[in-house]
Amino acid sequence: MKFGKYISLPFLIITIFFLITLLTSCSDKNQTADLILLNGKIITVDSKNTIAEALAISKDTIMAIGTRKEIENFISDSTTILDLKGKTAIPGIIESHAHLIGTGNAKINLNLRDAKNWDEVVYLVSTAADNAKFGEWIIGRGWHQEKWDPVPLENVNGYPLHTALSDATPNNPVMLSHASGHAIFANAKAMALANITSETPDPFGGKIIKDEKGNPIGVFMEDAERLISEQYEKYLKSKSYNEQKEDKKKAIRLAIDECLSNGITSFHDAGASFEDIRIIKEMVDNNEIKIRLYEMLLEDYQSLKDSLRQYQTVGYGNNNLTVQAIKLYMDGALGSRGAWLLSPYDDSPDQIGLNVTSTNIIRKIAALAAENDFQICTHAIGDRANRITLDIYEETFNKHANHNSFRWRIEHAQHISERDIPRFAELGVIAAMQSIHCTSDAPFVVKRLGEYRAKTGAYAWQSLVKNSAIICNGTDSPVEDINPIANFYAAVTRKTNNGEIFYGEQKLSPLDALKTLTINGAYAAFEENIKGSIEVGKLADITILSNDLLTIPDDEILNTVVNFTIVGGKILYER
Repeated sequence: MKFGKYISLPFLIITIFFLITLLTSCSDKNQTADLILLNGKIITVDSKNTIAEALAISKDTIMAIGTRKEIENFISDSTTILDLKGKTAIPGIIESHAHLIGTGNAKINLNLRDAKNWDEVVYLVSTAADNAKFGEWIIGRGWHQEKWDPVPLENVNGYPLHTALSDATPNNPVMLSHASGHAIFANAKAMALANITSETPDPFGGKIIKDEKGNPIGVFMEDAERLISEQYEKYLKSKSYNEQKEDKKKAIRLAIDECLSNGITSFHDAGASFEDIRIIKEMVDNNEIKIRLYEMLLEDYQSLKDSLRQYQTVGYGNNNLTVQAIKLYMDGALGSRGAWLLSPYDDSPDQIGLNVTSTNIIRKIAALAAENDFQICTHAIGDRANRITLDIYEETFNKHANHNSFRWRIEHAQHISERDIPRFAELGVIAAMQSIHCTSDAPFVVKRLGEYRAKTGAYAWQSLVKNSAIICNGTDSPVEDINPIANFYAAVTRKTNNGEIFYGEQKLSPLDALKTLTINGAYAAFEENIKGSIEVGKLADITILSNDLLTIPDDEILNTVVNFTIVGGKILYER
């Protein structure tokens, strides 16, 4: 062929490269978007904290970010255009610690969070019992003895006696969960079903509250809850399997609707059984899961050992379901005096809280997780619980060369000894905290811990950030309302309902607070490469707000509303 005489091989290679580049360029210019957002303030939360005014989405992915003029190039006849009219778009909010089925059940069962005193609780429960069948269980959640006014006349450490409740509900067993979920209140009918008497001993990791004569008053803390809840589970098992499954599906659907209306696109579910995962996976297959779930398994050691691997899942159903974490409990809650402390409670010097899971069991599960590439997420609220959790993590990490990739978490990390604060960053442990707990619990924190412990280690966000720790943020719903705006407000103001500021030196900056709700949550689930910021190539999960949380005055933050929630490029909620 004479052709080779006139064109050198290098020239031919350059020509081919030029043609490929030209074709690619033409292809890019011909790309069109499925959805475009214009005329807004796009807070990307990328590494440069870029602010843009428009973006384009193709299918479920962000394809371009820039000025209105730049993004208009991607418009075609089939493109949906969303005019933000000056509203603010942020990365889809990540709820980093809450309870999916519990959040849904809170929409079904009695909500006692707003009950101002014990009399109101009794009234609400008795009204429900009047409308219930004989023997039907009455279930509720949200009471908190520290927030009642007045304090019940007859009480043990602020907890009322069951008498009034039992008199009002003689035909129905009652189980009412504390707002924290770490104690329950039962009436006489429920205690009779569980054969609870003055002779019933405290189980390991639990406590039955009794009066001065040794009689149970109706309050069961931590693992003692099971004495009552097992009776309720027997009642539920009288239903068919399909009925039980449909009840859970209903709760999950309600929880997802609640998430979408609050701008939440991803949800870290802090404790799910194998059965829960099977149901969720079925719902994913049927396109019923509209948000992205990151599941923490809550099962005993033997069950985990036997079945852990078969449930491990990453990005299932187009990134709707990931299962690669295990939930553990080291202690209880501060409000019920179940948080495990290094020194006694200031308002109850004979108590230091409870270790609710044997540290030997926690060590065994930690080793199992490390060997099977699972993340550990340990509930630890008290300073002793946090220290021992960090100790166990450090012991486990020292046995594994790849521990830097573990990203193990401490859920809550509410009260930390000063000496342990730097250890989070040193060990690469993530503090999975809930800023709303600070302002909600503040009225009783100093009473429980005393001034020094409250000031130096309670909800120590700024201290953790200054020590380079990663904090992700959630609401712990149904413990608190699943409201990320209120959560953000608590992080940047630490202001309680009565206007007092709880140790303001621990406030987060607006940008740091926003990161805890977005990119840090993605990092805490190994997903920072696909979500958590608005960047080209990442999933198009976006929350659109009425206000700019980075610049708005503090006193206007709570007026902010969610206007749109976009998941995978689809508008799934519009206000």
